[in-house]
Amino acid sequence: MNDTQTIVRTGRKFDQVLRGAREVFLRDGFGGASMDDIARQARVSKATVYSYFPDKRHLFVEILTAECNRMADQTLNAIDEDAPIKDVLCFAAGQLVRFLVSDFAQRVFRICMAEADRFPELGRAYYNCGPRMGRARMVEFFQTAIDRGDLEIDDLPLAAEQFSELCKTRLWTLAAFGIQSDFTDAEIDEVVEAAVNTFLARYGRKA
Repeated sequence: MNDTQTIVRTGRKFDQVLRGAREVFLRDGFGGASMDDIARQARVSKATVYSYFPDKRHLFVEILTAECNRMADQTLNAIDEDAPIKDVLCFAAGQLVRFLVSDFAQRVFRICMAEADRFPELGRAYYNCGPRMGRARMVEFFQTAIDRGDLEIDDLPLAAEQFSELCKTRLWTLAAFGIQSDFTDAEIDEVVEAAVNTFLARYGRKA
């Protein structure tokens, strides 16, 4: 799967193919999806789909990568770096929690787990596009906060992973096991507040 970067991401029908594939994968899962189904949903020929992607594994990874990058970019672009560190962390945590319990994130997680034995590369792609990429983005932000004197962190990658795990408290587990799919702002805010307070108690700059 290392040749995904060779995919030509141009042409007026490229986004059309991605939208169609996204709907098919989320509806039918990875094993149940076919390039024929994707072409029909995207309203293009199968030859058009293959002109962009050699197989559905590449297409699935492309959708996963695009969605994770979109969420990360949206969060980073909306952050007010001049705001107090707690406000910034609460905003970032809120965005992360909402993504983690979203229908898209939960369905993709289940697809990757269900196909782990047959297609372990899907799990690797999920990890690289999700947790690994998110950790790298958080490390960059934490370094900026350290330089400003807001945080004191020795092991940046570990701290980034701890922040993510704190954001998964309670709600992610309920979503992952199918116990609950809709969460109120109050439920999310409770997790966010606790996560950020715990993180700052450990890594906040001491007066």
